Amino acid sequence: MKNSEKPNDIKASVSKEAVVQPVDGAAKELKELFIDSLKDIYWAENALVSALPKMVANATSPALASAIKEHLDVTKNQVARLEKVFNLLGENAEGKKCEAMTGLLKEGDSIVEETEPGAVRDAGIIAASQKIEHYEIATYGTLVAFAKTLGENDAAKLLTQTLAEEKEADCLLNDIALNAVNIVAAV
Repeated sequence: MKNSEKPNDIKASVSKEAVVQPVDGAAKELKELFIDSLKDIYWAENALVSALPKMVANATSPALASAIKEHLDVTKNQVARLEKVFNLLGENAEGKKCEAMTGLLKEGDSIVEETEPGAVRDAGIIAASQKIEHYEIATYGTLVAFAKTLGENDAAKLLTQTLAEEKEADCLLNDIALNAVNIVAAV
């Protein structure tokens, strides 16, 4: 935003067709958005539990296969942790289809299909996995902020644990890429 522009000036310059009308039952309070976001990531984590074995099976680097297999166990624990968060909030643990994760998993499948087994496919698996990790890092960071704002400190602590695990997984994937897989793939 330019220093001379005021928020109302910017809004006035946007077409009325661009304004989105909320659907019935749309969130009106932060807590509703928080719970809806939890349902979204709960679905996403469960989808990952189903998808990660395929990535393990298609990875040829032992370090990559091991990292993904280990993250599968971590992801199962994250699902259980989300169930604890739902319980703390007095909500049923239920998922809501996550369109972002659906797209990321579809892209991961495409990468596997469009690469020959070996280091290039491994590099693609890492790329797809890091996109997923970055999505999860953004989501859990937001959820932690929502929980803190709402005074849901126990939920915030649980979500912070998951956020740290996602950051750790991203760093591990980066190390595997930079120190082994990408080097072999480039030859």
